[in-house]
Amino acid sequence: MKFFRFLLLLPFLSFGCNGAEDDKQNIDSKPIEEVKYDETGVLFKSYKGLVMAGYQGWFSAEGDGAGRGWHHYQKGGKFEPGATSIDFWPDVSDYSKTYKTAFKYKTGETAPVYSPYDEESVDLHFKWMKEHGIDGVYMQRFVGEVKGESGKRHFNKVLANALKASKKYGRAISIMYDLSGSSSADMDFIVKDWEELQSTFKLFDNTENPQYLRHNGRPLLAIWGVGFNDGRKYTIADIQKLIEKVKGPTKKASILLGVPYYWRSLGKDTENSTLLHTVVKSVDVVMPWAVGRYNASTYTSVAGPNLPADIAWCKANNLDYAPLVFPGFSWGNLKNDKSLYNQIPRGKGDFLWQQIAGARLSGAEALYVAMFDEVDEGTAIFKCRREGELPENADGKFVGIEPELKTDHYLWLTGQGAKWFHGESGFSAKKPERPL
Repeated sequence: MKFFRFLLLLPFLSFGCNGAEDDKQNIDSKPIEEVKYDETGVLFKSYKGLVMAGYQGWFSAEGDGAGRGWHHYQKGGKFEPGATSIDFWPDVSDYSKTYKTAFKYKTGETAPVYSPYDEESVDLHFKWMKEHGIDGVYMQRFVGEVKGESGKRHFNKVLANALKASKKYGRAISIMYDLSGSSSADMDFIVKDWEELQSTFKLFDNTENPQYLRHNGRPLLAIWGVGFNDGRKYTIADIQKLIEKVKGPTKKASILLGVPYYWRSLGKDTENSTLLHTVVKSVDVVMPWAVGRYNASTYTSVAGPNLPADIAWCKANNLDYAPLVFPGFSWGNLKNDKSLYNQIPRGKGDFLWQQIAGARLSGAEALYVAMFDEVDEGTAIFKCRREGELPENADGKFVGIEPELKTDHYLWLTGQGAKWFHGESGFSAKKPERPL
Protein backbone atom coordinates (compact mmCIF):
# COMPACT_ATOMS: atom_id res chain seq x y z
CA MET A 1 0.00 0.00 0.00
CA LYS A 2 2.99 2.33 0.43
CA PHE A 3 3.39 2.50 -3.31
CA PHE A 4 -0.17 3.72 -3.81
CA ARG A 5 0.25 6.41 -1.17
CA PHE A 6 3.37 7.50 -3.05
CA LEU A 7 1.41 7.70 -6.29
CA LEU A 8 -0.90 10.27 -4.79
CA LEU A 9 2.08 12.59 -4.41
CA LEU A 10 3.80 11.76 -7.70
CA PRO A 11 3.32 14.23 -10.55
CA PHE A 12 3.13 12.37 -13.83
CA LEU A 13 5.82 13.98 -15.96
CA SER A 14 5.53 14.11 -19.74
CA PHE A 15 8.80 13.52 -21.55
CA GLY A 16 9.33 14.75 -25.10
CA CYS A 17 9.72 12.08 -27.76
CA ASN A 18 11.13 13.20 -31.08
CA GLY A 19 10.21 11.52 -34.34
CA ALA A 20 7.06 13.23 -35.57
CA GLU A 21 8.85 14.03 -38.79
CA ASP A 22 9.10 10.42 -39.95
CA ASP A 23 6.33 7.89 -40.61
CA LYS A 24 8.81 5.01 -40.95
CA GLN A 25 9.81 4.51 -37.34
CA ASN A 26 11.79 1.34 -36.91
CA ILE A 27 13.44 1.19 -33.51
CA ASP A 28 16.84 0.86 -35.19
CA SER A 29 18.40 -0.35 -38.42
CA LYS A 30 20.04 -3.49 -37.03
CA PRO A 31 18.91 -6.79 -38.57
CA ILE A 32 16.84 -9.21 -36.50
CA GLU A 33 19.07 -11.90 -35.00
CA GLU A 34 18.23 -15.53 -35.61
CA VAL A 35 16.56 -17.21 -32.65
CA LYS A 36 18.56 -20.08 -31.15
CA TYR A 37 16.71 -22.67 -29.08
CA ASP A 38 18.36 -24.76 -26.39
CA GLU A 39 18.49 -28.55 -26.22
CA THR A 40 15.25 -28.81 -24.18
CA GLY A 41 13.27 -27.48 -27.13
CA VAL A 42 11.12 -25.22 -24.95
CA LEU A 43 11.78 -21.50 -25.10
CA PHE A 44 9.30 -20.25 -22.49
CA LYS A 45 8.98 -22.52 -19.45
CA SER A 46 6.87 -20.15 -17.34
CA TYR A 47 4.63 -17.11 -17.66
CA LYS A 48 6.46 -15.64 -14.67
CA GLY A 49 8.67 -12.75 -15.66
CA LEU A 50 6.89 -12.21 -18.97
CA VAL A 51 4.91 -9.30 -20.37
CA MET A 52 2.44 -10.54 -22.99
CA ALA A 53 -0.39 -8.87 -24.88
CA GLY A 54 -3.71 -10.03 -26.22
CA TYR A 55 -3.82 -10.39 -30.01
CA GLN A 56 -7.28 -10.02 -31.55
CA GLY A 57 -6.39 -10.89 -35.14
CA TRP A 58 -10.05 -10.55 -36.12
CA PHE A 59 -9.78 -7.90 -38.82
CA SER A 60 -10.16 -8.66 -42.51
CA ALA A 61 -10.22 -6.55 -45.66
CA GLU A 62 -11.94 -6.67 -49.02
CA GLY A 63 -9.67 -8.66 -51.31
CA ASP A 64 -7.49 -10.33 -48.68
CA GLY A 65 -8.74 -13.83 -49.53
CA ALA A 66 -10.61 -14.38 -46.27
CA GLY A 67 -13.98 -13.70 -47.90
CA ARG A 68 -15.24 -11.82 -44.85
CA GLY A 69 -15.26 -8.28 -46.26
CA TRP A 70 -14.26 -5.50 -43.88
CA HIS A 71 -14.80 -7.66 -40.80
CA HIS A 72 -14.42 -5.75 -37.51
CA TYR A 73 -13.63 -2.57 -39.44
CA GLN A 74 -17.20 -2.13 -40.68
CA LYS A 75 -20.48 -1.22 -39.09
CA GLY A 76 -23.88 -2.19 -40.47
CA GLY A 77 -22.24 -3.85 -43.45
CA LYS A 78 -20.38 -0.67 -44.45
CA PHE A 79 -16.86 0.62 -44.03
CA GLU A 80 -16.99 4.22 -45.15
CA PRO A 81 -17.06 7.69 -43.57
CA GLY A 82 -19.77 7.61 -40.90
CA ALA A 83 -19.85 3.80 -40.76
CA THR A 84 -17.03 2.08 -38.90
CA SER A 85 -16.44 0.36 -35.55
CA ILE A 86 -12.81 1.46 -35.04
CA ASP A 87 -11.64 4.53 -33.14
CA PHE A 88 -7.89 4.31 -33.80
CA TRP A 89 -6.48 4.04 -37.33
CA PRO A 90 -3.53 1.65 -37.82
CA ASP A 91 -0.31 3.17 -39.12
CA VAL A 92 0.38 0.96 -42.16
CA SER A 93 3.48 2.75 -43.44
CA ASP A 94 5.64 -0.33 -42.67
CA TYR A 95 3.30 -2.94 -44.21
CA SER A 96 4.15 -4.60 -47.51
CA LYS A 97 0.49 -5.30 -48.30
CA THR A 98 -2.39 -2.90 -47.59
CA TYR A 99 -5.98 -2.37 -48.76
CA LYS A 100 -7.56 0.83 -50.03
CA THR A 101 -10.69 2.01 -48.22
CA ALA A 102 -13.37 4.64 -48.80
CA PHE A 103 -11.70 6.85 -46.19
CA LYS A 104 -9.47 9.74 -47.17
CA TYR A 105 -7.10 12.11 -45.45
CA LYS A 106 -7.61 15.85 -45.65
CA THR A 107 -5.16 15.87 -48.54
CA GLY A 108 -7.53 13.66 -50.54
CA GLU A 109 -5.18 10.69 -50.31
CA THR A 110 -6.84 7.31 -49.71
CA ALA A 111 -6.37 5.83 -46.22
CA PRO A 112 -5.43 2.12 -46.38
CA VAL A 113 -5.64 -0.60 -43.70
CA TYR A 114 -4.06 -4.04 -43.21
CA SER A 115 -5.31 -7.59 -42.75
CA PRO A 116 -3.86 -10.20 -40.38
CA TYR A 117 -5.04 -12.81 -42.89
CA ASP A 118 -1.83 -11.86 -44.69
CA GLU A 119 1.27 -13.62 -43.43
CA GLU A 120 3.38 -10.53 -44.06
CA SER A 121 1.31 -8.38 -41.70
CA VAL A 122 1.49 -10.82 -38.80
CA ASP A 123 5.21 -11.29 -39.39
CA LEU A 124 5.64 -7.52 -39.08
CA HIS A 125 3.74 -7.49 -35.77
CA PHE A 126 5.99 -10.14 -34.26
CA LYS A 127 9.02 -8.32 -35.61
CA TRP A 128 7.86 -5.24 -33.67
CA MET A 129 7.48 -7.37 -30.54
CA LYS A 130 11.06 -8.59 -30.83
CA GLU A 131 12.41 -5.12 -31.61
CA HIS A 132 10.76 -3.66 -28.51
CA GLY A 133 11.30 -6.63 -26.19
CA ILE A 134 7.64 -7.61 -25.73
CA ASP A 135 7.60 -11.30 -24.83
CA GLY A 136 4.66 -12.46 -26.92
CA VAL A 137 0.90 -12.70 -27.23
CA TYR A 138 -2.20 -14.66 -26.35
CA MET A 139 -3.94 -15.47 -29.64
CA GLN A 140 -7.62 -14.68 -29.11
CA ARG A 141 -10.03 -17.34 -30.36
CA PHE A 142 -13.58 -16.04 -30.25
CA VAL A 143 -15.93 -18.95 -29.76
CA GLY A 144 -18.84 -17.06 -31.34
CA GLU A 145 -16.81 -16.67 -34.54
CA VAL A 146 -14.86 -19.91 -34.86
CA LYS A 147 -18.07 -21.95 -34.64
CA GLY A 148 -18.78 -20.81 -38.19
CA GLU A 149 -16.84 -22.05 -41.21
CA SER A 150 -15.57 -18.64 -42.36
CA GLY A 151 -14.60 -17.61 -38.85
CA LYS A 152 -12.73 -20.83 -38.20
CA ARG A 153 -10.90 -20.54 -41.52
CA HIS A 154 -9.92 -16.95 -40.73
CA PHE A 155 -8.67 -17.56 -37.20
CA ASN A 156 -6.84 -20.74 -38.20
CA LYS A 157 -5.03 -18.80 -40.94
CA VAL A 158 -4.12 -15.98 -38.54
CA LEU A 159 -2.92 -18.56 -36.00
CA ALA A 160 -0.80 -20.26 -38.66
CA ASN A 161 0.72 -16.88 -39.51
CA ALA A 162 1.38 -16.17 -35.84
CA LEU A 163 2.94 -19.54 -35.08
CA LYS A 164 5.36 -19.11 -37.97
CA ALA A 165 6.26 -15.55 -36.97
CA SER A 166 6.53 -16.25 -33.23
CA LYS A 167 8.94 -19.10 -33.92
CA LYS A 168 10.96 -16.92 -36.28
CA TYR A 169 11.29 -14.08 -33.77
CA GLY A 170 11.37 -16.12 -30.56
CA ARG A 171 8.16 -14.73 -29.07
CA ALA A 172 5.90 -16.64 -26.67
CA ILE A 173 2.49 -17.67 -27.92
CA SER A 174 -0.56 -19.17 -26.22
CA ILE A 175 -4.18 -19.79 -27.20
CA MET A 176 -6.92 -17.84 -25.44
CA TYR A 177 -10.60 -18.74 -25.86
CA ASP A 178 -12.84 -15.70 -25.50
CA LEU A 179 -16.24 -16.97 -24.34
CA SER A 180 -18.16 -13.82 -25.31
CA GLY A 181 -21.34 -14.86 -27.10
CA SER A 182 -21.01 -18.48 -25.98
CA SER A 183 -23.65 -20.68 -24.39
CA SER A 184 -23.58 -23.79 -22.23
CA ALA A 185 -23.92 -25.87 -25.40
CA ASP A 186 -20.58 -24.56 -26.69
CA MET A 187 -18.40 -26.12 -24.00
CA ASP A 188 -18.01 -29.42 -25.88
CA PHE A 189 -17.19 -27.46 -29.04
CA ILE A 190 -14.33 -25.73 -27.22
CA VAL A 191 -12.91 -29.07 -26.05
CA LYS A 192 -13.08 -30.43 -29.60
CA ASP A 193 -11.63 -27.29 -31.15
CA TRP A 194 -8.77 -27.25 -28.65
CA GLU A 195 -7.92 -30.86 -29.46
CA GLU A 196 -8.04 -30.08 -33.20
CA LEU A 197 -5.63 -27.19 -32.78
CA GLN A 198 -3.16 -29.40 -30.95
CA SER A 199 -3.29 -31.92 -33.78
CA THR A 200 -3.48 -29.57 -36.77
CA PHE A 201 -0.70 -27.24 -35.68
CA LYS A 202 1.38 -29.66 -33.59
CA LEU A 203 1.14 -27.08 -30.83
CA PHE A 204 3.13 -29.00 -28.25
CA ASP A 205 5.73 -30.43 -30.59
CA ASN A 206 8.97 -28.92 -29.31
CA THR A 207 10.50 -29.02 -32.76
CA GLU A 208 7.52 -27.55 -34.58
CA ASN A 209 6.51 -25.00 -31.92
CA PRO A 210 9.21 -24.59 -29.26
CA GLN A 211 7.83 -21.10 -28.57
CA TYR A 212 4.46 -22.30 -27.23
CA LEU A 213 4.20 -21.03 -23.65
CA ARG A 214 4.48 -23.48 -20.78
CA HIS A 215 3.57 -22.88 -17.16
CA ASN A 216 3.91 -25.24 -14.20
CA GLY A 217 5.44 -27.78 -16.56
CA ARG A 218 2.53 -27.91 -19.01
CA PRO A 219 1.31 -25.99 -22.09
CA LEU A 220 -0.76 -22.98 -21.00
CA LEU A 221 -4.30 -22.45 -22.31
CA ALA A 222 -6.22 -19.28 -21.44
CA ILE A 223 -10.00 -19.15 -21.02
CA TRP A 224 -11.51 -15.68 -20.75
CA GLY A 225 -14.93 -14.61 -19.52
CA VAL A 226 -15.69 -16.52 -16.31
CA GLY A 227 -17.87 -15.16 -13.51
CA PHE A 228 -19.15 -11.92 -15.08
CA ASN A 229 -22.64 -10.85 -13.99
CA ASP A 230 -23.67 -9.43 -17.39
CA GLY A 231 -26.19 -12.11 -18.31
CA ARG A 232 -24.01 -14.64 -20.10
CA LYS A 233 -25.60 -17.83 -21.41
CA TYR A 234 -23.23 -20.17 -19.63
CA THR A 235 -22.57 -20.76 -15.96
CA ILE A 236 -19.57 -21.03 -13.69
CA ALA A 237 -20.45 -24.70 -13.32
CA ASP A 238 -20.17 -25.07 -17.11
CA ILE A 239 -16.65 -23.65 -16.94
CA GLN A 240 -15.76 -25.97 -14.09
CA LYS A 241 -16.65 -28.96 -16.28
CA LEU A 242 -14.82 -27.46 -19.24
CA ILE A 243 -11.63 -27.08 -17.21
CA GLU A 244 -11.87 -30.66 -15.99
CA LYS A 245 -12.15 -31.91 -19.58
CA VAL A 246 -9.34 -29.72 -20.89
CA LYS A 247 -6.97 -30.65 -18.10
CA GLY A 248 -7.92 -34.29 -18.17
CA PRO A 249 -6.88 -36.88 -15.60
CA THR A 250 -3.21 -36.38 -16.50
CA LYS A 251 -3.37 -32.57 -16.21
CA LYS A 252 -2.06 -32.18 -19.76
CA ALA A 253 -2.58 -28.39 -19.74
CA SER A 254 -2.18 -25.49 -17.36
CA ILE A 255 -5.02 -22.96 -17.31
CA LEU A 256 -5.12 -19.17 -17.15
CA LEU A 257 -8.59 -17.91 -16.24
CA GLY A 258 -9.81 -14.46 -17.29
CA VAL A 259 -12.21 -13.21 -14.60
CA PRO A 260 -13.98 -9.95 -13.63
CA TYR A 261 -11.99 -7.27 -11.84
CA TYR A 262 -13.84 -7.78 -8.55
CA TRP A 263 -13.55 -11.57 -8.65
CA ARG A 264 -12.11 -11.87 -5.16
CA SER A 265 -14.82 -9.86 -3.35
CA LEU A 266 -17.60 -11.15 -5.66
CA GLY A 267 -18.87 -7.59 -6.08
CA LYS A 268 -19.74 -5.07 -8.82
CA ASP A 269 -18.92 -6.78 -12.16
CA THR A 270 -18.84 -10.28 -10.65
CA GLU A 271 -21.49 -12.94 -10.11
CA ASN A 272 -22.04 -13.41 -6.40
CA SER A 273 -21.16 -17.09 -6.27
CA THR A 274 -18.44 -18.71 -4.18
CA LEU A 275 -18.21 -21.39 -6.87
CA LEU A 276 -16.07 -18.88 -8.77
CA HIS A 277 -13.44 -19.11 -6.04
CA THR A 278 -13.58 -22.91 -6.20
CA VAL A 279 -12.99 -22.82 -9.95
CA VAL A 280 -10.23 -20.23 -9.67
CA LYS A 281 -8.41 -22.39 -7.13
CA SER A 282 -8.42 -25.26 -9.64
CA VAL A 283 -6.42 -23.38 -12.29
CA ASP A 284 -2.86 -22.08 -12.51
CA VAL A 285 -3.10 -18.35 -13.27
CA VAL A 286 -5.82 -15.74 -12.73
CA MET A 287 -6.10 -12.57 -14.83
CA PRO A 288 -8.73 -9.99 -13.76
CA TRP A 289 -10.26 -7.81 -16.49
CA ALA A 290 -9.36 -4.21 -15.64
CA VAL A 291 -10.31 -2.40 -18.86
CA GLY A 292 -12.73 0.40 -18.02
CA ARG A 293 -12.56 -0.22 -14.28
CA TYR A 294 -10.49 2.89 -13.57
CA ASN A 295 -8.70 5.82 -15.20
CA ALA A 296 -5.61 7.83 -14.24
CA SER A 297 -7.39 9.75 -11.49
CA THR A 298 -9.17 6.74 -9.96
CA TYR A 299 -6.43 4.12 -10.39
CA THR A 300 -4.98 4.58 -6.92
CA SER A 301 -8.33 4.33 -5.14
CA VAL A 302 -9.40 1.28 -7.15
CA ALA A 303 -6.18 -0.69 -7.64
CA GLY A 304 -4.75 0.47 -4.31
CA PRO A 305 -6.89 -1.84 -2.18
CA ASN A 306 -7.51 -4.52 -4.84
CA LEU A 307 -4.14 -5.29 -6.40
CA PRO A 308 -2.16 -6.13 -3.22
CA ALA A 309 -5.11 -8.04 -1.77
CA ASP A 310 -5.53 -10.05 -4.99
CA ILE A 311 -1.86 -10.99 -4.96
CA ALA A 312 -2.00 -12.00 -1.29
CA TRP A 313 -5.10 -14.15 -1.92
CA CYS A 314 -3.41 -15.90 -4.83
CA LYS A 315 -0.25 -16.58 -2.88
CA ALA A 316 -2.29 -18.02 -0.02
CA ASN A 317 -3.99 -20.35 -2.50
CA ASN A 318 -0.86 -21.34 -4.45
CA LEU A 319 -2.09 -19.54 -7.54
CA ASP A 320 -0.19 -17.29 -9.93
CA TYR A 321 -1.51 -13.84 -10.76
CA ALA A 322 -1.24 -11.72 -13.92
CA PRO A 323 -2.75 -8.24 -13.61
CA LEU A 324 -3.98 -6.53 -16.76
CA VAL A 325 -2.84 -3.10 -17.94
CA PHE A 326 -4.15 -1.04 -20.87
CA PRO A 327 -3.00 2.21 -22.51
CA GLY A 328 -6.38 3.96 -22.67
CA PHE A 329 -9.89 3.45 -23.97
CA SER A 330 -12.09 4.85 -26.74
CA TRP A 331 -15.18 3.46 -28.45
CA GLY A 332 -17.09 6.42 -29.85
CA ASN A 333 -17.51 4.87 -33.30
CA LEU A 334 -18.28 1.41 -31.97
CA LYS A 335 -21.07 2.79 -29.77
CA ASN A 336 -22.20 5.69 -32.02
CA ASP A 337 -21.61 8.05 -29.13
CA LYS A 338 -19.29 11.04 -29.60
CA SER A 339 -18.92 11.45 -25.84
CA LEU A 340 -17.03 8.15 -25.76
CA TYR A 341 -14.14 9.27 -27.94
CA ASN A 342 -10.98 9.05 -25.82
CA GLN A 343 -13.09 8.07 -22.82
CA ILE A 344 -9.97 7.06 -20.86
CA PRO A 345 -7.11 9.25 -22.11
CA ARG A 346 -3.64 7.81 -22.59
CA GLY A 347 -1.79 10.84 -21.24
CA LYS A 348 1.24 10.23 -23.46
CA GLY A 349 1.81 6.90 -21.71
CA ASP A 350 1.41 8.18 -18.16
CA PHE A 351 -1.66 6.02 -17.60
CA LEU A 352 -0.06 2.85 -18.96
CA TRP A 353 3.11 3.32 -16.90
CA GLN A 354 1.05 4.10 -13.81
CA GLN A 355 -0.45 0.61 -14.10
CA ILE A 356 2.81 -1.14 -15.00
CA ALA A 357 4.51 0.41 -11.98
CA GLY A 358 1.55 -0.34 -9.74
CA ALA A 359 1.65 -4.01 -10.72
CA ARG A 360 5.41 -4.41 -10.46
CA LEU A 361 5.84 -2.57 -7.17
CA SER A 362 2.94 -4.51 -5.66
CA GLY A 363 4.70 -7.78 -6.34
CA ALA A 364 3.17 -8.98 -9.61
CA GLU A 365 5.43 -11.42 -11.50
CA ALA A 366 3.75 -11.36 -14.93
CA LEU A 367 1.67 -8.92 -16.94
CA TYR A 368 -1.15 -9.07 -19.48
CA VAL A 369 -1.44 -6.08 -21.81
CA ALA A 370 -4.79 -5.34 -23.43
CA MET A 371 -4.34 -5.26 -26.36
CA PHE A 372 -1.78 -5.49 -29.13
CA ASP A 373 -4.11 -4.65 -32.03
CA GLU A 374 -7.50 -3.61 -30.58
CA VAL A 375 -8.39 -0.44 -32.49
CA ASP A 376 -12.15 -0.92 -32.01
CA GLU A 377 -11.96 0.04 -28.33
CA GLY A 378 -8.79 2.08 -28.59
CA THR A 379 -6.58 -0.16 -26.45
CA ALA A 380 -4.06 -1.03 -29.19
CA ILE A 381 -0.37 -0.67 -28.38
CA PHE A 382 0.82 -1.31 -31.95
CA LYS A 383 1.55 1.50 -34.40
CA CYS A 384 -1.44 3.78 -34.95
CA ARG A 385 -1.77 7.11 -36.74
CA ARG A 386 -1.23 10.31 -34.78
CA GLU A 387 -3.62 13.16 -34.10
CA GLY A 388 -3.57 15.54 -37.04
CA GLU A 389 -2.77 12.68 -39.45
CA LEU A 390 -6.08 10.83 -39.33
CA PRO A 391 -8.65 10.11 -42.04
CA GLU A 392 -11.90 12.08 -42.07
CA ASN A 393 -15.00 10.30 -40.80
CA ALA A 394 -18.09 12.31 -41.85
CA ASP A 395 -19.52 13.97 -38.71
CA GLY A 396 -17.50 11.64 -36.48
CA LYS A 397 -13.76 11.31 -36.08
CA PHE A 398 -10.88 9.03 -35.19
CA VAL A 399 -8.64 9.23 -32.13
CA GLY A 400 -4.89 9.22 -32.61
CA ILE A 401 -1.58 8.79 -30.86
CA GLU A 402 -0.44 12.06 -29.29
CA PRO A 403 1.20 14.12 -32.08
CA GLU A 404 4.53 14.60 -30.31
CA LEU A 405 5.06 10.84 -29.94
CA LYS A 406 6.28 8.26 -32.40
CA THR A 407 3.55 5.92 -33.59
CA ASP A 408 5.41 3.02 -31.95
CA HIS A 409 5.58 4.77 -28.57
CA TYR A 410 3.23 2.37 -26.78
CA LEU A 411 5.17 -0.61 -28.10
CA TRP A 412 8.33 1.00 -26.75
CA LEU A 413 6.80 1.79 -23.36
CA THR A 414 5.41 -1.74 -23.02
CA GLY A 415 8.88 -3.04 -23.84
CA GLN A 416 10.32 -0.93 -21.02
CA GLY A 417 7.85 -2.58 -18.69
CA ALA A 418 8.99 -5.97 -19.97
CA LYS A 419 12.59 -5.11 -19.09
CA TRP A 420 11.47 -4.30 -15.56
CA PHE A 421 9.58 -7.59 -15.25
CA HIS A 422 12.65 -9.40 -16.59
CA GLY A 423 14.56 -8.09 -13.60
CA GLU A 424 16.43 -5.13 -15.08
CA SER A 425 17.12 -2.27 -12.69
CA GLY A 426 16.66 1.46 -13.04
CA PHE A 427 12.86 1.52 -13.24
CA SER A 428 10.43 3.15 -10.82
CA ALA A 429 7.01 4.79 -10.65
CA LYS A 430 8.47 7.57 -12.78
CA LYS A 431 7.75 7.00 -16.46
CA PRO A 432 10.93 6.26 -18.46
CA GLU A 433 12.16 8.97 -20.78
CA ARG A 434 12.62 7.84 -24.35
CA PRO A 435 15.98 8.75 -25.89
CA LEU A 436 15.71 11.22 -28.75
